[in-house]
Amino acid sequence: MRVVLLFAVALLVLTVLLPLLRHPLAKRTRPRVAISDELVKDPVCQTYVVRSRAVRGGAADAPYFCSEECARRYVG
Repeated sequence: MRVVLLFAVALLVLTVLLPLLRHPLAKRTRPRVAISDELVKDPVCQTYVVRSRAVRGGAADAPYFCSEECARRYVG
């Protein structure tokens, strides 16, 4: 009876410890995902727009806008 109990405890310990021992040994690294675009905030209506789809004012340092209407309201 002791042998069966000892075997059951050993099996339980191995079942619990084996995944913990495998984790550091296996190199599970997630691939890095590059952020393709970022959100920019429209200064007129305070909404966030993906930069690639945003409307830009005329100057190089002009802010980004969600639409042509917000760009016109910002200028005028």
